[in-house]
Amino acid sequence: MKSLLKYMKPYTKECVLGPFFKLLEASFELFVPLVIASIVDFGIANGDKGYILQRCGLLLLLGVVGLAFSITAQYFSAKAAVGFSAKLRHVLFAHIQSLSYTEMDTLGISTLITRMTSDINQVQSGVNLTLRLLMRSPFVVFGAMVMAFTVDVKSAWIFAVVIPLLSVVVFSIMAASMPLYRSVQQKLDRVLGITHENLTGVRVIRAFCKKNEEIERFDAASEALKRSQKFVGRISALMNPLTYVLINAAVIVLIYTGALQVNMGILTQGAVLALYNYMSQILVELIKLANLIISITKALACAKRIETVMQVTSSIAESENAVSGKEDSIAVQFEHVGLTYAGAGEPSLSDISFTAYKGQTIGIIGGTGSGKTSLVNLIGRFYDATEGAVYVNGVDVKDYKLNVLRDKIGMVIQKAVLFSGSIRENILWGKKDATDAEIWDALAVAQAKDVVENKEGQLDAMVEQGGSNFSGGQRQRLTIARALVKKPSILILDDSASALDYATDAALRKAIYNRKDAPTTFIVSQRASSIRYADQIIVLEDGVAVGIGSHESLLQNCPVYEEIYYSQFERKEA
Repeated sequence: MKSLLKYMKPYTKECVLGPFFKLLEASFELFVPLVIASIVDFGIANGDKGYILQRCGLLLLLGVVGLAFSITAQYFSAKAAVGFSAKLRHVLFAHIQSLSYTEMDTLGISTLITRMTSDINQVQSGVNLTLRLLMRSPFVVFGAMVMAFTVDVKSAWIFAVVIPLLSVVVFSIMAASMPLYRSVQQKLDRVLGITHENLTGVRVIRAFCKKNEEIERFDAASEALKRSQKFVGRISALMNPLTYVLINAAVIVLIYTGALQVNMGILTQGAVLALYNYMSQILVELIKLANLIISITKALACAKRIETVMQVTSSIAESENAVSGKEDSIAVQFEHVGLTYAGAGEPSLSDISFTAYKGQTIGIIGGTGSGKTSLVNLIGRFYDATEGAVYVNGVDVKDYKLNVLRDKIGMVIQKAVLFSGSIRENILWGKKDATDAEIWDALAVAQAKDVVENKEGQLDAMVEQGGSNFSGGQRQRLTIARALVKKPSILILDDSASALDYATDAALRKAIYNRKDAPTTFIVSQRASSIRYADQIIVLEDGVAVGIGSHESLLQNCPVYEEIYYSQFERKEA
């Protein structure tokens, strides 16, 4: 939590004024029992209506001033809590954006969403309540005890005994519940993860008639969360009855001893009433304090989880002497490159070496899980090679500034992702200052021009979340246009034409090849036809390059490529 408190610094004034006005309000509240005692002892005892009205006016004044102070304190507390949580949310989001794919894979999407939403909301609530009540409740409790001593020392010793006992109860329950709330949040992560999977994969679930199984899986996770919440809830629920028992026992003793002293003429009836009111104030404040401690416990558990994410550093760090790199005849070079993912037992890539020259087309083919996507992800340094080195324009990718390196690359990932907004806004992700002419040119090369022209509004036609109002092939072509509009020197098409028919796929590759200043193009595909005419074809099997060469040479010398090719095309006998 300490590392997060620095984001409270802009709200130092609010953090001081909020509790200050709450203490002023509490101070007025402590005088109320004394005013009531004076009404009983002097006004009612003497039948003095004027005195009674005067004291009632004083009570009203104390109430109005106290309310004004309370509203002021709430304003400053809310301003600090909301401002702190907003700043924390921005910082956390920026930090998550800085993490590499490795950390994203390790932490999990559902975990990060929980940190950004419910955890920060819980921290916000905890900060607000802390500023309002953390100082007020103890102040009223001990203030009431001090005021009780001014009324009657002997009776006030009851307060001195009860308050430590109540403190033991409250802090014992807090110590027991804090780790349990962390467990509850972890189970909440699990529920959110299953929810995320089900909502993103709802079509697959229905296609395979797995609705009932997924409902059962969700119910099991929800039941585990419910059990944890009920268990910690039972422990937290002990706080109110235990505090009530202690306070009510003290009230009984107080009234009994007070009655005896009134009969003996030691105490007045108003004094006993004042002591009872102070005991009632202590009861109310301790209940508030108990609920506050539960909220603080939850907030601290959530803050710790946020802090854990903030402490995760990206495994991909920029060099202090980062370079910008210059165009070179060698576009990309791999030298004995290996990659082992974090937590993986076996390497995903082993001893990969090849050279791609400027303007060449490199085809990458292999079976599922052979390491095709892993290989191209190393070029943009989305993962770091664990062995060997990757060079772009003759410079090790680790020596580049990340934004400079990735600005050279146009990346089209396997899953076509579009964002809500207009088509123009989506294409401008590639180049924010692109003109309409540049956008239409990129759409034409990506074979998406007709798609946009047939939409009402054309470039201003709206894209729904995830591009759900476009077909799979249309989404792929639009994402290719988004990459092309920036005119990258290296273009990576990671199985990004899988939803295109053979004619459109061929037209796309031809348009890219014939483009002025054609980029060095990496085509990852399961189709032999898509990479058949590449300058080099890299054949992967279990992370190893079992063949590198042209289509003709691989057919003769690479059994793996031969098997893939003839599984898709009829073998013609000589």
